[in-house]
Amino acid sequence: MNGDDTGDGLRCLVTGATGYIGGRLVPELLDAGHRVRCLARSPGKLRDHPWAARTEVVRGDVTDPESVAAALRDVDVAYYLVHALGTGKDFEETDRRAARVFAERARAAGVRRVVYLGGLTPTGVPQRELSPHLRSRAEVGRILLASGVPTTVLRAAVIIGSGSASFEMLRYLTERLPVMVTPSWVGTRIQPIAVRDVLRVLVSSARMPDDVNRAFDIGGPDVLTYRDMMLRYAAVAGLPRRVIVPVPVLTPRLSSQWIGLVTPVPAAIARPLAESLRHEVVCREHDILRYVPDPPGHPIGFDEAVRLALRRVRDAQVTTRWSSASVPGAPSDPLPTDPDWAGGSLYSDRRERTVDAPPEALWRVVEGIGGDHGWYSFPLAWALRGRLDRLAGGIGLRRGRRDAQRLRAGDSLDFWRVEDIEPGRLLRLRAEMRLPGLAWLEMCVDTDAGGRTLYRQRAVFHPHGLLGHAYWWSVSPFHAVVFGGMARNIAGAAAEQARLAPAGERASVR
Repeated sequence: MNGDDTGDGLRCLVTGATGYIGGRLVPELLDAGHRVRCLARSPGKLRDHPWAARTEVVRGDVTDPESVAAALRDVDVAYYLVHALGTGKDFEETDRRAARVFAERARAAGVRRVVYLGGLTPTGVPQRELSPHLRSRAEVGRILLASGVPTTVLRAAVIIGSGSASFEMLRYLTERLPVMVTPSWVGTRIQPIAVRDVLRVLVSSARMPDDVNRAFDIGGPDVLTYRDMMLRYAAVAGLPRRVIVPVPVLTPRLSSQWIGLVTPVPAAIARPLAESLRHEVVCREHDILRYVPDPPGHPIGFDEAVRLALRRVRDAQVTTRWSSASVPGAPSDPLPTDPDWAGGSLYSDRRERTVDAPPEALWRVVEGIGGDHGWYSFPLAWALRGRLDRLAGGIGLRRGRRDAQRLRAGDSLDFWRVEDIEPGRLLRLRAEMRLPGLAWLEMCVDTDAGGRTLYRQRAVFHPHGLLGHAYWWSVSPFHAVVFGGMARNIAGAAAEQARLAPAGERASVR
């Protein structure tokens, strides 16, 4: 592995480093003096993380035995932080197969410990009555515990932290609905835990004694109903008291559609979260304290966890979000290179404009696109496309941005994903909305031979089948309005920013 092999730091492998917990765990492990290798299907997504240069990143997939074996070579502790939630009806089989591959290869590689973050399961509920999500998480834990490698399975319920799916669901439901007709599961008791405590226990679990091979329940100091959580969130956020009316008729499926309408969390992710709340999820034991004692100020209570999360959101310091991992089923193919593309039809829409602004001003507009800034053209058309995507089971436009000003490779951006970014020059987005094909949007800042600033824009579509071709030709009449308007308005916004900039700043950027 990279780094100096001297010292007492452990060699750690983190799977799921592009996800919400994994992306936060890596810097915590580094700060604790460990050396870290990340296994990722798309290593480019980790390129722009501030800690990337301090790690080793290898390409691979947990369902591929060869890549897993290579990633586990010379590793002391392996963190298993992946699951196939929302990848389709057979996600339990995918989870099972991946866990078996990882368990077998970890034993063969001589790994000293596996650490897995799973879900807290209810007491006395038969496995068959658990939600598929919780049932699969529990099965993965059992497979890893039976691997022959000492394993720590940490079982948590709702994780409260800026950007987590559970927190975003809670935040948007509470902030947007002063009066709520809610499912009956809002009366279920839950033991939430702050993400800082989850990370603290994950890091400390690396040094558990070799004879420890078991699961531990982890949770915060508060046991609350979901209704309590919404009311206390409103109090911490300074909102008027919410009126919550539970009704028994909302099934998990209807609940997920309701959550999808109100929050940025799509139904495919909301449904397993809602199903997991049907049963009480409260810690049955606190044995983790034998190996990971609570330092002063920990565990963090619910109100303080919400306060810390809101501060991160308001200060634009959300390091990872629930959408950090790719949307299941979304295209992951890189943009085909031109003109060597030989995979069939490749449609494109190209726009170019001269901009009365320095390149730096234009880049600020390009990098700030999406989220609250919008898409600089025909807002109604973008809103309608987002709504149609949600109705089709996609993620729609409401994911927004991780940071209002800065983007990095792998960031989610409404219903796009940042495939590549070259600061000051290029932003390439890959579509994650539901489409009969693959789509990209490319924005480039350049200068012409006379030194004038140029904005180049290209939309690319690779159709799948006859439906894909029909889709392109059905929407192409609107490209002049949508894409033409985007290019025109981005150029205009850059010119306006340059015009309004103080004289000293204008001189410094030219």
